[in-house]
Amino acid sequence: MLGRLLVQLPGCPSCLATYRLAPCSNVLRCRPYLPKTRGMAADKEEAMPSGQTVDGDGFVSHGNGFTDSTAQALPAKKKRKRKEKPPPLPPPPLPDPSSFPPYKPSPHFRFELIHQSKKSAARVGRIHTPHGVIDTPGFVAVGTNAALKAVDGAWADAEGLQLMFCNTYHLLLHPGPEVVAGAGGLHAFMGRRDRPLITDSGGFQVFSLAYGTVHEEVNELKRSQGPSKHKTGNLMKGVTEEGVRFCSYRDGSHMLLTPESSVEAQKAFGADIILPLDELPPYHIADADLEASLGRSHRWMARSLRTHLADPRRQAMYGIVHGGMSIDLRRRSVEYLSALPFDGFAVGGSMGKDREDMVGLLRQVMPMMPRDKPCHILGIADPATLPQLVPFGCDTFDSCYPTRAGRHGTMLTPMGNVRVISGKFKNAHHPPVEGCTCYTCKTHTLAYLHHLKKANEPLMSTLLTIHNIHFMCTLMSDLRQQILADEI
Repeated sequence: MLGRLLVQLPGCPSCLATYRLAPCSNVLRCRPYLPKTRGMAADKEEAMPSGQTVDGDGFVSHGNGFTDSTAQALPAKKKRKRKEKPPPLPPPPLPDPSSFPPYKPSPHFRFELIHQSKKSAARVGRIHTPHGVIDTPGFVAVGTNAALKAVDGAWADAEGLQLMFCNTYHLLLHPGPEVVAGAGGLHAFMGRRDRPLITDSGGFQVFSLAYGTVHEEVNELKRSQGPSKHKTGNLMKGVTEEGVRFCSYRDGSHMLLTPESSVEAQKAFGADIILPLDELPPYHIADADLEASLGRSHRWMARSLRTHLADPRRQAMYGIVHGGMSIDLRRRSVEYLSALPFDGFAVGGSMGKDREDMVGLLRQVMPMMPRDKPCHILGIADPATLPQLVPFGCDTFDSCYPTRAGRHGTMLTPMGNVRVISGKFKNAHHPPVEGCTCYTCKTHTLAYLHHLKKANEPLMSTLLTIHNIHFMCTLMSDLRQQILADEI
């Protein structure tokens, strides 16, 4: 005979343990019972802890007036009804273009057409800015934090770089507009006083926190066979008509980016070309949501333009054409933005999942664009794509790909990419690219670059980035010559 019979208390949030030898304090929720073990019925009373008895129905009494039967009879708690959210308010109407002043060419910014190809829409031109001329078609390197990674700006300028792209989002978080303005603007802050700069609104980085890039979206869809499950809700906190709320990736502080605050920051930075705040929806998006996003972008850009026109400061502003992969929405975007007094235009937003989609989209969009102002393609500038886009009449292209490839050990060459880590270059004691006139190829051998990569020396990133910037600037120069000869 067992000395005591264990009392089982299943599912009790207070007891937690499966078996106990003492009464549960939560008598209203716990219903202990005796296990029906053969040969132990006569010992029930002996086995019960002090103060507990078993009635004829097998219910356990806790000795304080409560039994399982009384606990069971207590009324269940009523569930609270969730308050229904009110239906969203209709979006405000687009600002009427007639409410803006007519466009007047700025004495500080103008686009000069040098030659229009007789073979295609390709053209050679010059963009005149307060800090220098930009030859078009031209490559624009991306200096995210007001710096090209591993390369001083003067070294890149020596290789032919004219226009550099800086990101407002990162500069807004550090060092901040006040610090840059105190230095006299980005040109003085960076020591790049005789070359032009362009800054974005900060919107691309903020929305990338939630949606990721198109490349990430497509890969996620392939892996999960479902909608993208990126960083939504982590750092981007919400989008309203006012602007977009997000958390700083540096210290977690909450921030609000509006069309007005974005332009004010870019005024403090003092770049030659600035961009209005726009919304960048994900690649996989419903048609109705894409149309709503386009309307919000147009309203934000109109607000940005009003803020800019109130204090131009020798800066030019480009409108950004959106609409995703919808040609109809792209056409509507071009029609609305071209009616506003922007100094130039850019094509942004999602342009497809691969190069074929992008080229097909721009083939249809570029003929809609105004031809008397410069056109920039946002985020696209790789050697394989540029020769396909230049015939459409695109003028400038920015991308971090050439510099990022250099930092990861890849040299861009006319024969294709060269990965210097390959063992076949261990004894390649000759210039990395025959005929190249960049500092790297004139000074070092391919075997030395291979050694730097294998030894994880930071100098490798510097030397390959210098080469890749030179390669991109040379590629654009060659394309300009071909346009002048009507070969493109």
